[in-house]
Amino acid sequence: MPLPSYTLGVMEASAYAPEVFARGLPSSPRLRQQSEDTGEPINSVAGVASPLLSLQGIGLSFGGVVALADIDLSVLSGEIRAIIGPNGAGKSSLINVISGVYRPDRGHVRLDGISYAQVPTQRLAHLGVARTFQNLALFKGLSVLDNVASGLAYKVRSNFAGQVLGIGRSRGEQRDSRSRAEQILEFLDLSSVRDHLAGTLPYGLQKRVELARALVAEPRLLLLDEPMAGMTAGEKSEMAAFVRAARDRFATTVVLIEHDVGVVMGLSDRIAVLDYGRKIADATPDEVRNDQRVIDAYLGVASDNEDGAGI
Repeated sequence: MPLPSYTLGVMEASAYAPEVFARGLPSSPRLRQQSEDTGEPINSVAGVASPLLSLQGIGLSFGGVVALADIDLSVLSGEIRAIIGPNGAGKSSLINVISGVYRPDRGHVRLDGISYAQVPTQRLAHLGVARTFQNLALFKGLSVLDNVASGLAYKVRSNFAGQVLGIGRSRGEQRDSRSRAEQILEFLDLSSVRDHLAGTLPYGLQKRVELARALVAEPRLLLLDEPMAGMTAGEKSEMAAFVRAARDRFATTVVLIEHDVGVVMGLSDRIAVLDYGRKIADATPDEVRNDQRVIDAYLGVASDNEDGAGI
């Protein structure tokens, strides 16, 4: 008997423009929530006492090359938090530390109040964290629906035989996973391609499928590593709208790395800027846009403390 495609998915799952800073690009409206005590709306960025995610003194080197130098960063529940910087600034290294791919040489990651020297990658989904990657990591020989359903593989409790034969508990698990995947496909306007092989879709749609797979488990924290890389202007606009809608609908906190500074300025609540592995700014989009150190970094002007190290 051939293996169901869902089972296969479970088995497999284990340019900057300096002038952008001068534009009057609007920042996104902050997510607002009701205060349990007063009933008055409060701003999620200003009104939440403890961050969902915080980085404390993160340092990381590869040989003699400094990737990250004493990075402190807080991410409040419900916000879209962007991390930007020139190529080689350490942005992806930071995401890899947050997701447990890299163990920092020093410092700690605090997630929902629990401190980790290294976030346990194998438990990432159980901790309510999902991520996408710079390069597409889809199962190109599986359908869009099965790709998205594979984002729930960590919840599977049935044994291998049950998955292969589609019996017992596995039948209900498959039904529930596919139902949830269908909902996310509809949310991201992907229902029309649900049965297409992921590898046959245009690049922009593949990036959206990857977002769907990350969202299917409704993570509390969503890490997006260049989700709009290689997209057209129209595709970027659509993806930005979907990211904002996901934050609002699922109360998902988003950490975003993105090269298109115009998109970041319009989408983010707060922005941290890295340069040579160091944080040189951390503020609202308007404040970052007018920060001279940020402008210098994007124009290639050497900072006073640059020592040539960093990636």
